[in-house]
Amino acid sequence: MRRFLLVTVMCGAVSGAQAADMPALRGSFTDGLSTSTVNWQGGYIGGHAAYGTSNMNFANSTRTIAARLLDGTEMESVQRISEWPIMGKVSAHGEGFGGFVGYNFQWTDVVVGVELNYTHGKFGGSHTGRMSRIFTLPSGYTVGATYEGAAQMNISDMGTLRVRGGYAYGSFLPYMFAGIALGQADIIRSARVYGTQVNPAAAPGFQNVPFDVSAADGQYSHLIYGYSFGLGTEVMLIAGLFLRAEWEYVRFASSVDTSINTVRAGLGYKF
Repeated sequence: MRRFLLVTVMCGAVSGAQAADMPALRGSFTDGLSTSTVNWQGGYIGGHAAYGTSNMNFANSTRTIAARLLDGTEMESVQRISEWPIMGKVSAHGEGFGGFVGYNFQWTDVVVGVELNYTHGKFGGSHTGRMSRIFTLPSGYTVGATYEGAAQMNISDMGTLRVRGGYAYGSFLPYMFAGIALGQADIIRSARVYGTQVNPAAAPGFQNVPFDVSAADGQYSHLIYGYSFGLGTEVMLIAGLFLRAEWEYVRFASSVDTSINTVRAGLGYKF
């Protein structure tokens, strides 16, 4: 019995000494836990499909054309026909496809990157409007005038240069982004003003004076610019292959105030 107790005590002492000499295990609970299991750092490339809505404000889009047509006339200086509100806001749906390429930098679970994103598709819309008024000018003429306008904007290509930031959580990378936007668009506008000026007291031949003037302006493959922002998420599938879903808002400054909201689904590969 004494031998058994002695052997037991000696084994316990040896085990305690070995445990005291072992270094602390890396990655133990005392070192803290990280939810990131995917390395997102590096370059990546991919493609996407997009569906969205173009919101355009055509108000005053034909104003400069009408103002040139009526420049120097009494009716324009008094009534400001070119400023009549003949058109307004329009929304139209569109779709497209494109690609993206970028590079990520990662610090633990924080991911920051830059990305070039391009979409080719059919976005934009058109609008027409008309307004008629009867008024009397200081010269004595009573005028019945009609102002008609038409405008359309078709955006075929748009690209954004983004800065994005996200937080890696397991296989997921939710992120936000913002950047500058460039686009290529066809912008076509036309204006027409017509009617009759009547003054019974005027000299013969000038008592009833009809008028009808019109002009059009077309800008094809016109460069437009603006800004963008949005948010999305990526999920790593296997061996660098990842899925992407995101929402993007783009606003362009041009003769037609335009913004485009798109939702996108994409597939990419991280090198």
